[in-house]
Amino acid sequence: MKLLTDSLVVLLAVLLVGQAVASAATYLSPTALASTKDGKTLFVACGTANQVLFLSTATRQVSATLTLPKPPSGLTLSPDGTQLFVTCAAPKSDVCIVDLARKKIADTIAVGHSALAPVLSLDGKTLYVCDRFNDAVGIVDLAKKNEVRRIAVNREPVAAALTRDGKFLLVANQIQAGRADVDYVAATVIVIDLAKNQVVKELLMPNGSGSLKDIKISPDGKFAAVTHLIARFNRVAARIERGWMHVNGVTLIDLAALEIRNTALLDDADVGAANPWGVAWTADGSKLVVAHAGTHEISVSDFPMLLEQLPEKPVMCDDSTNAVPDLKELAMRANYLPFLLGSRQRVKLPATDLGPRALVVLGHMAYTANYFSDTVSVVDLDATPLKAESIPLGPQPRKPMTDNQDLVRRGEFYFHDASICYQGWQSCASCHPGGARVDGLNWDLLNDGLENPKNTKSLLWSHRTPPAMFLGVRTNAETAVRSGIKHILFTDQPEAVAVAVDEYLKSLQPLPSPHLVHGKLSKAAQRGKKLFHQAGCADCHVPGIFTDLKAHHVGTNRSFDKSTDKFYTPTLIEVWRTPPYLHDGSAVTIRDVLTTGNPNGQHGDMTGQSKQEIDDLCEYVLSL
Repeated sequence: MKLLTDSLVVLLAVLLVGQAVASAATYLSPTALASTKDGKTLFVACGTANQVLFLSTATRQVSATLTLPKPPSGLTLSPDGTQLFVTCAAPKSDVCIVDLARKKIADTIAVGHSALAPVLSLDGKTLYVCDRFNDAVGIVDLAKKNEVRRIAVNREPVAAALTRDGKFLLVANQIQAGRADVDYVAATVIVIDLAKNQVVKELLMPNGSGSLKDIKISPDGKFAAVTHLIARFNRVAARIERGWMHVNGVTLIDLAALEIRNTALLDDADVGAANPWGVAWTADGSKLVVAHAGTHEISVSDFPMLLEQLPEKPVMCDDSTNAVPDLKELAMRANYLPFLLGSRQRVKLPATDLGPRALVVLGHMAYTANYFSDTVSVVDLDATPLKAESIPLGPQPRKPMTDNQDLVRRGEFYFHDASICYQGWQSCASCHPGGARVDGLNWDLLNDGLENPKNTKSLLWSHRTPPAMFLGVRTNAETAVRSGIKHILFTDQPEAVAVAVDEYLKSLQPLPSPHLVHGKLSKAAQRGKKLFHQAGCADCHVPGIFTDLKAHHVGTNRSFDKSTDKFYTPTLIEVWRTPPYLHDGSAVTIRDVLTTGNPNGQHGDMTGQSKQEIDDLCEYVLSL
C-alpha cells in the first residue's frame, strides 16, 4: 500500500511539474520594452515564451517574432539603431546581440546570474548589465565580446540608468541588505562613477523602501525617478487602511547633488496603488508616468506640479556638517511622506490587461507590457479624458483568473494581484517579492501576539516543510495562505483563490546558487560539506529538504520572545537568497548565524573551528 501511495505521489508531482512547464510554454509574459528611435516599432520581451516580438505601433500588429535560447529580461537599442541587445536571464545568462536588419541573433556574450536591465554607454562601446544574484553590475566590452569585470553593489540590482552626461550609472537594488532588527531598514540606490569604475555613493531611500523596480532619468537630466514600496514594518500589522502596512511611491533623485530630493506617494488616501513598476517621462518632461502592477493601472503626474508639492529636501541632518544622516531621523521621515493632490491622474487599464510592468513613452503615447494577460496597453497622454486601449500580442488576451485549466498561472496572478486586498494597498508579492521569496524585513503580525516581530520567510517549499511561521502557529502552508488573505490582505476570497495560490507556491523551484562553480560545489564548499556533517548541522538540517521539521531552543530568543519559545528549523535550500537570518533578522550573513548570533554554541558549536573552516562551512551552506 505504501509503495502504491508513493507512486501516486510521484505521479502527481510529475503531472504538476508538467502542468507548470506547459503553462510557461503557452504564456508570453511580456516583461520588458524598448523601441526604435522613430517609435514605429516596439520590441516586447516575452519572459516565459523565450521570444522578442516586433510590434508595429501604427498597425498595432506583431510583424515579427524572434526566438531566444533563454528567457529575455531586458532590452536596449544601439545608438545607430541597427542592433538590439537582449539580456537573457539564467544562472549563466547571455546578452544576445540581435541584427535588426536580418532579425537574427548575430552574437552572444556570457554574463552573470539572472542578468537584466542592460544599459549602453554613450559611445555604444560598453554595455552595463545588472547581474542580479551576483549582487554586481557587469561591464561588457562589446568589441571584445566579453564581460571584463564586475562592480559589487548592494543586494539584487534590478534596474539601472545612465546620467545624460554619461558619467554616472545609477543602480536600483530591489531588497535591503542589512539587519532587519534596527530602526532604519531600506533598499538603496548605488551611484557608480564610470570613469573610475567604482561605487562613489549610496543613496539612502525612505525607511522601509523595498521592491525597487525601475529607475529612469528625466529628459533634462536633472532628476532620476525610482519606483518602490514603502513598508511600515515598525507598526503592528493590525490593519491596512490608509497605508498602515504599505504605501507605494516614487522617489526623485537630484542628479546635480546626487542626493534624494524627496518621495511622493502614488496612492490616494483611501485607495492604494500597489506595486509600482515601470516609470517614464514624456519627451518634454511635463508628465511622469508609472505602471502599477498590482492594481492594473497607470498613474500620470504633472511633473512641474509634483515638484511644487514636494519640499525642496527631505528631513535630514544638517548638510553643512557633512555628517552621516541620522538614521532615526531618516526612519521617522517615512511616516510623513505626502500624497500627491491634484497633480496625478490614475488610469485603469482595460479589464483584459493585467499586471503592467515595463513602461515606455513614445511621443505622447504610453505603452505598458502586461505580464499576466499577454497584452500591451496604450494611453494617449494628450487625450481628455485619459483612456487605455488594449493590444493583444497573441490571438486574444489571456485571462488567468478564469483559466481553470491552469491553476499554477491563476495562483501566480492572485499572488501578485492587489485587487484581492482591501483598498488595493498591497499584494502577497509586496512582502514576498521576486517569486514569493523575502523582503528582508521584520513584521509584527498578530498570529503570535504583539510586539514580537519576525523576519519574512521565503515561501519556497513552504508546502513541503510544515508547519508555517517560525513558531509553527499555522499547522501548514495551506492554513497560512488562507490566514494571509484574511488577516494581511483583509478580505474574504472564494476558496478557489487560495487553492490556486497553493498550486503556484507548490510549483516554485530553487535557483542554482551563485556560489556553485560550473553547477557544482567549489573545493571550499566540499570541505564545508564534511564539516556540516561532522559538526552535527545535519542533525537538524537533514539533507534533502534540509530541515527536521521540528522546533528547537537554540539560544536565539530575544527580550520580546518568551523564554519557552522554540523555533522551527528552516530549510537551508536557497538560503543564499534569503538574508538576513534568524527569526529576528539580526544576522546579516551565515557567518553571523554561526558566530555573533550564536554566543552559546547552541546553534552549532563552532568551538575549535578555525576561520578557514567556518568560511568553508558557510560556503557549503550558501551553495545549497
